[in-house]
Order: sequence, then C-alpha cells, then structure tokens
Amino acid sequence: MLNTLRQIVQEVNTAKDLSEALEIIVERVRDAMQTEVCSVYLVDRSANRYVLMATQGLNKGAVGTVSLGLSEGLVGLIGLREEPINLDDAPSHPNYYYLPETGEEPFHAFLGVPIIHQRKVLGVLVVQQRQTRSFDESEEAFLVTMSAQLAGVIAHAEASGGFALTGKPTFDLKFTGISGAPGIAIGQAVVIYPPADLESVPDKTHTDADVEYHAFLQAVDSVRDDLIQLNEKLKDRLSLEERMLFEAYLRILEDNVFLDSVKKVINEGQWAQGALRQVIHKQVSHFSSMEDDYLRERAADIRDLGRRILAALQHERTKEIVYPPNTILIGEELTPSILGDVPEERLAGMVSLRGSRNSHIAILARAIGVPTIMGAIDLPFTQLEGKELILDGNHGVVLINVSSEINKHYRQLQEEEQQLSEGLEALKDLPCETPDSHRVPLWVNTGLMSDVARSLDRGAEGVGLYRTEVAFMIGERFPSEEEQRKIYREQLEAFHPKPVTMRTLDIGGDKGLAYFPIHETNPVLGWRGIRVTLDHPEIFMVQMRAMLKASVGLNNMRVMFPMITNVAEVEEAMHLAHRAYCEVVEEGFDIKMPPIGVMVEVPAAVYQVRELAKQVDFISVGSNDLTQYLLAVDRDNPRVSSLFHSLHPAVLRALQQVVSEAHEEGVSVSICG
Repeated sequence: MLNTLRQIVQEVNTAKDLSEALEIIVERVRDAMQTEVCSVYLVDRSANRYVLMATQGLNKGAVGTVSLGLSEGLVGLIGLREEPINLDDAPSHPNYYYLPETGEEPFHAFLGVPIIHQRKVLGVLVVQQRQTRSFDESEEAFLVTMSAQLAGVIAHAEASGGFALTGKPTFDLKFTGISGAPGIAIGQAVVIYPPADLESVPDKTHTDADVEYHAFLQAVDSVRDDLIQLNEKLKDRLSLEERMLFEAYLRILEDNVFLDSVKKVINEGQWAQGALRQVIHKQVSHFSSMEDDYLRERAADIRDLGRRILAALQHERTKEIVYPPNTILIGEELTPSILGDVPEERLAGMVSLRGSRNSHIAILARAIGVPTIMGAIDLPFTQLEGKELILDGNHGVVLINVSSEINKHYRQLQEEEQQLSEGLEALKDLPCETPDSHRVPLWVNTGLMSDVARSLDRGAEGVGLYRTEVAFMIGERFPSEEEQRKIYREQLEAFHPKPVTMRTLDIGGDKGLAYFPIHETNPVLGWRGIRVTLDHPEIFMVQMRAMLKASVGLNNMRVMFPMITNVAEVEEAMHLAHRAYCEVVEEGFDIKMPPIGVMVEVPAAVYQVRELAKQVDFISVGSNDLTQYLLAVDRDNPRVSSLFHSLHPAVLRALQQVVSEAHEEGVSVSICG
C-alpha cells in the first residue's frame, strides 16, 4: 500500500490543475482498493454545500451538479464529526440520503473520510461497493492517508484560484507561518525566484581545467562586486552592525577552503558549473543536518551564494522586476541580497516559505520595520503573482482572496497600529503608570547598536536585556576582552544614567556560533546558556572582566545569568563573577560590583524562586522560553506555533508564583519576551 500511495501522490503532484488531480485520485484509489466507486465531495463555501467534484463508478453527469448540505447525508455527518464512517450497509443508516442523479442505489458498503487542512474541513473522500461488508482497518488507514495528502492539494488550488465550484472565488484563505517581523501589511504579491537553478546543472567533462577555474573565479569576483554595491546601497537603511550580515557572504567568497574545493573538483575533470554544484550541495547538506537552528539557517546563505555564482557563470541577468506600490515579496527562500533591489518606499511586507526567526532576512526585516512571515510551508507561492495579500506579521498569518469585511478589518488594524504608534510617540516622555497610578518601569531588549536610538527615541527607561551574544555571532572567533569592552561600553554610555542589564553569553538551543558548533539531538534541552559558560570558565571570565571594565565611571550596569535550573549554578557563577571583580580591581580599575540577577526560563526555576532570590539582587522572567517549556510548543514550528499562548493559564500561574515568592524575599521581578 505504501508504494501505491507514493505513486498516486507523485501523479497528483504532476497534475496541471485540481480537476486533473481529483480524477487521478478517484481512479487510482478505486483501483488500489479494488472497490467499485471512489468519489470526492468538496465544500463550496459560497453555498455552504458539499459538491460532487470527481467520481469513478457513479454517473459522470452528476459531477459539479449534485450537492449536499453541510449537515446532510453521510457526507455531511463525516464533515460534522471530522472522522471516518465505515458502514457495511449505508442505505440502512438513518443519515443516508439518496441522490438519484448519482446512480448509487446498488452500492451498500460505504467508507468516507474527511479531507481536513489546518483544522478546516475541505471535503470528503468516499469509496463504495455493492457487496454488504465493512472495509478492513488497512483499507480505512489507506483512505485516511490519502485524504491527508489530498488536503494539501486542495488548499493550494484554493489559494491559487484554481478551485472554484461555482465560478466564484473562494474567500478568506488563510496560511500560517512564523512571525519574522511584526505588523500588518496589505499589498500586491511579487514572486521572487532564484537567479539560477543549481539542480538543473548536469555533469560534464572539460578540456582545460585552467579555463574552467578562471571562469569560476571571474564569477566569484562578479558576485563579490555585486554584494559590495548592495552593502553600499543599503547603507542608509541599515546600521553598520546589521550590514555586517553581508560580511558573512563576502567571507564565504574569500574562503580558501571553498575556492580550493571547487578547484579540486574541476581538476578531477568536472566543468566549473558542475564543480560549483557539487561543492554547494555538500556544504548545504552539512549545514542543513545541524541541530542548531541558527547554524542550520546558514544553509540558505550558502545556497543563495551558489545560485548567484552560477548565474554569473551562465552570464544570466535577472529580468527587470516591476515593484508596485505596497509590494509583498514572496519566495521559497528569501535572502538579504534581494532587499537592495526593492525601492524602500514600495516594500510593504515579505513572506518566505523557508526559514525561521533566526534567518538573516527576518533579522533585517525587524531592523527596518517590514512585516515578515517565515516558514509558510503550505503557501502555493508560485501561483500568487499579482494577487492582493494581507500579512499579519503579529500572528504569522497570510490571507488570500479576502472578503471586503476582512479587508476592512485589517485596514482598520493598520490604522490603529499607526494611531497607536503616534499615540505612544506623544506619551514617550511621560512616566509609565497604570490607570490606577501604579508605577511600572518600561525597559527594552537590545542587541544591536541600531536598537539604541529607537529605544531612547521611544522613551525607554533602561535596558532589561542586552543580548551580548550578538557580538559573538557576527565574528569568526570569540571576541577578545578589549573588543567586548568597547561594545559594552557603547551600550552603557548610550543609556547612561539609565540601567543596562547585560545577559552573559547565551548560546546553544536556537543560537549558535559558526566557529563553536554545538551538535545535539535536542538542543533546546541541551548544552546552552549558563551551562556552556560554566563549562568554559575562560569564556565567562573574559566576558565578566570586559563588562566590569566597560562600566568604569558609569555604574549603570546590571549582570544577568541565563538558563538557570538550580542554586548550585548561581553559586558557581557568582563565585566566578566576584573573582573577575577582584582581578579587575587589582588591576587598578575603580568600579563597583554590579547588581546580579538570574533569568527564570524553565519550570525548574519557577519552583526554586525563593531559594534563587536569596542568592541574587533581582529576577527576570524570560517569558518566551518559559512559555515554550511549560506548553511544550516550539514557537518556530509553523505546525504548532498557534498553540504558543503567553496568556495560557499555566503561564499566568507560573508568573504569579515567581512574583509572589520573589517579593517575599524582597527581590524585584521583571519580565522580558
């Protein structure tokens, strides 16, 4: 059955439209199950009815004309119950509804399964037989599996306009992904394709290795020049730190290992294009297999560079793209290099089928304030050119063919966001107080220097979390003590005299370093945060010394330890911190020991708050990780990200416990996330 299923799926995926796909389904399923009838009923949303859309075994004349109400007949019952119905004698069932146009009166055995996509019933797949008998478990399992495959086909056809039962468009189609950058965008889709296709490059021998390698180096030089121009073009839109992401591309082009690998394959007889394909595939495969999310995302950078070099080798030039006002860029794998091609005033939003919050394009989207959705894996992007879309970057949702009511609703949300932004602008210099006059300090999370101006401009009263790992991610090695001191000093001076809370190095889990890879089966539950730096006190001590030296004469720094799960970790980290302090003081630096706190990010810490509070000066709740661990939901997984709720009762009760027990020990609590 498995081989049969695969063959059917392959055929369906090559069908030119939904009608052909449905015909393949009903014909192949009937043959595979050796039954007499196979039919597909799909929901017509405009009429709220199931319409017979394809059949083998019933009257063909009934296709497209016969329909049932959403609660009518066995088909309607399957849709309501959202589960299979297996009957040995369907006509005797109280919900049986005879449709004379179909000619189904001779058939008794009946098995129907719902076709469901993202919790929405799209239709029902049915098989029937004259013999009075129940279909066995393997037959039922096969049909359920088939319907699951069919669900994706129908959803894609709906989104692309290829599915209209009554000639009317299907409205309010929703596809979910992951929020890459917040905000609402309404605009016209522009589909971006790779500049060249590595997959289509054949193996081919050459007659002169030197000529081939020279052609390859010329292509590399061409791409390098393009990237340098792009970096310059984005100078006014991105900060220096954000543009350093392009340095990663240039470093790959200048990497002797990469260049020598291509040269080696060329010397073995492969032409330049084939050698490039082999080396890029090998590197992409290497990065894609990594467990660390951040490192795995680098496969996209390698693939993008490979395509650009191939395009230069083939002397291809990307065709001129017209970017309408309110352009929404869509691609299978958007990369930073496409940003320079789009006029800033025309870019409204972006959608990438691949990638996560850690993708370079998502990082840049947040920096320039463009609503972006990542990981929209089910979106039929190739068929959306020119269509009007709505992006809800706050919830990771793409809406297609929206009704006038939904369009009006999201335009109103856009206006409200603008009004909120303007309203907050007017409030930025006022103290942060609740309506009942309770004072609540409002601090910000930062990581890049570009965050500073935005934060201060919006009235931030301090930094609740400074991500020190950013300085570690943009280099090719661990930064030195002096390099770190300069970076930290900039942050402390920028916010002085406001407090700045510096989190010690937090790598592992979803954050990795190219020069310090961590390979684990389950990185989110693995070697990360304080666990890494306690195992490597040399890294911890250098960072603590740099932080302390950076605070000379400012005294507005606080230090925070991430991923704490027990008191022993706090005691050990405090010991190292005090040792670093003593060393720096002995060197002649006039500094004060900063307040030290811990992050409550895992359930274990929630149940030890009282003990932890006795060791530290403050506590900060890392709400994103705490929510993820409490609910067992990976918020970067588009299949389950909708289950990630910050206001879940379990999260609220955990927060209540943290605050109550910390306050009883006289320790303040903040929350970041």
